[in-house]
Amino acid sequence: MGAAAVGGGRASRERSAHVTGDNQNRNKMAATGDEAAAMDSISKAPSTHSATLNPTASDSGQAEGPGDAAESLAAAPKKHGTNSDGGVETAEEAVEPAEPDINELCTDMFEKMAIFLQGELTGTCEDYRLLENMNKITSLKYMEMKDISINISRNLQDLNNKYASLQPYLDQINQIEEQVSALEQAAYKLDAYSKKLGKTLNDRGVKVFVLHRGQDIF
Repeated sequence: MGAAAVGGGRASRERSAHVTGDNQNRNKMAATGDEAAAMDSISKAPSTHSATLNPTASDSGQAEGPGDAAESLAAAPKKHGTNSDGGVETAEEAVEPAEPDINELCTDMFEKMAIFLQGELTGTCEDYRLLENMNKITSLKYMEMKDISINISRNLQDLNNKYASLQPYLDQINQIEEQVSALEQAAYKLDAYSKKLGKTLNDRGVKVFVLHRGQDIF
């Protein structure tokens, strides 16, 4: 921004210098015109001297004198209007409109830059708000999962305690199951022996009444 302002100031100074140079050239041209007028007056001086000798010529010279004076008076304001002071005033007039333009451009640029930065910051703030909301929701979900895991751990602990309390009964059940298996094997052996004994007695002609698994065998 500062570089733009300095560039604008340099451009305004160059413009004022250019205008001042033009005014100086105009002043030089006006001075050349004044010198020419002075030489004309010098060349007309002998004619006025001769006019004093000739009354008729003097009348014509007196008639022309006021006209020359008027021309010199007319030329004098022109010279006054084209002096260096006038050139400075013209330069100031050229500089003054340029400065408001630069200021206006700088103001417009700063306003647009402010709008741009405001939009960027607004978008960034919205992103951070969204991220904050996501973090809050995630934190709530984690809290819910933590509660669920705590409940699961508590239930598992209760189940472990119940299993520990039921372990003696389970051991008894296992012992009873082993005893039942042993009794079953003994029953199978006794059944086989009874069948074998009944067959032997039948072969010898002995009539035996045997209860075999709820059936009567003779």
